[in-house]
Amino acid sequence: MASESSIGGKATAAEVVTRFAPSPTGYLHIGGARTALFNWLYARHHGGRTLLRIEDTDRKRSTQDAIDAIIEGLGWLGLDYDAPPIFQSDQAERHAEIAWKLLEAGYAYKCFATPEELESMREEQRAQKKPLRYDGRWRDRDPAEAPEGAPFTIRIKAPVEGETTINDRVQGRVAVNNAEIDDYIILRADGTPTYMLAAPVDDHDMGVTHVIRGDDHFNNAFRQLPIIRAMNAIEGNWPDPVYAHIPLIHGSDGAKLSKRHGALGVEAYRDEFGILPEGLFNYLLRLGWGHGDREEITRDEAVALFDLDGVGKSPSRFDLKKLENLNGHYLREADDARLAALVAARIGENADEALLTRAMPVLKVRAKNLGELVEGAGFLFATRPLEITEKAAALAEEQELGLGKLAQPMRAALTGTTTSPGIFDVLVLLGRDEALARLDAQAA
Repeated sequence: MASESSIGGKATAAEVVTRFAPSPTGYLHIGGARTALFNWLYARHHGGRTLLRIEDTDRKRSTQDAIDAIIEGLGWLGLDYDAPPIFQSDQAERHAEIAWKLLEAGYAYKCFATPEELESMREEQRAQKKPLRYDGRWRDRDPAEAPEGAPFTIRIKAPVEGETTINDRVQGRVAVNNAEIDDYIILRADGTPTYMLAAPVDDHDMGVTHVIRGDDHFNNAFRQLPIIRAMNAIEGNWPDPVYAHIPLIHGSDGAKLSKRHGALGVEAYRDEFGILPEGLFNYLLRLGWGHGDREEITRDEAVALFDLDGVGKSPSRFDLKKLENLNGHYLREADDARLAALVAARIGENADEALLTRAMPVLKVRAKNLGELVEGAGFLFATRPLEITEKAAALAEEQELGLGKLAQPMRAALTGTTTSPGIFDVLVLLGRDEALARLDAQAA
């Protein structure tokens, strides 16, 4: 069992500690990657620490493949952490300990309502068109009224009067009437903790000072604060974290982000779209955060500039074309040997890294992703006789001349396409013998 404030280290009085806490029920999607980035940048900007917590309490849906993909994706983006990953499932005993402390101190209570009773309650609420909330039927009852040995859950005794206010660093001041927060379960009948209990306990034990996450979690903050404040009353040293809830990412049409917009795992941008990590890093940084009109911001500059004041309140829009355009900038800035190795891995065993390295200065001029680099490099490894594209072949037919006698389509004869680096670059890269052999093959 993890003891209080032992996981991830103890924060000093003025130290900033952030955390990224993905659920491993899927891969690291684009929204999660941006949340991870903002947490990482905020901690690095303030000289603090950032931690990784895998929220794997949903054992049926959590998979090792997803855990591996999340960790690999974060590593590919260059997001490092200041302690080994913490697995929420390992802290279950600690979570239960807190639930019982809350119960003993009168901030929680045993609920003996059966599943059938709860479903009947919900049906009645639906019929009356009321919000589906637990009605507190065991809040003030004596547990002795329950049948001996009856199973029970433990529910938080949420405040019922007044309101709870959060001064969010992104959303500003937000207040919720306490009557809207029901007495939710913190410990199930089988003794396992719920997410609503586990998350704030882990945040406390990890020393987290700033909870930076998507605004789809905003309601969770109002539900978790009763636990934090009750434990502060019991033990002290359970301060409210600073909250910053980031607007979600929408598609380019303003609709909720879906796979058709690009809501894919980070590995898809690397493997399918051929995006460099620095390209995605920069694009995610600018997706909801800004510093004047600057678009191209390096990692070091991002650490120096990033703060929560620059995060907008409105949803940002994901645009694959803008990502590719920004990625094109980083392709042109990238080391030629590095790009050659990445392209060679995509081409396969026929690739010549040395030749690719020499060719890269002319190949990367207009490319926006690694796929375009592979396509542009294709002529280097083509075998004779070259298969001429329809567009290139048509050019010769329009001129009513044999391809080998026509100067203009020489590029087509040498590369098989009408798009390639400049003809002199092509000649140099192919070499005299190969260039002549290709021209002869087309003239035959």
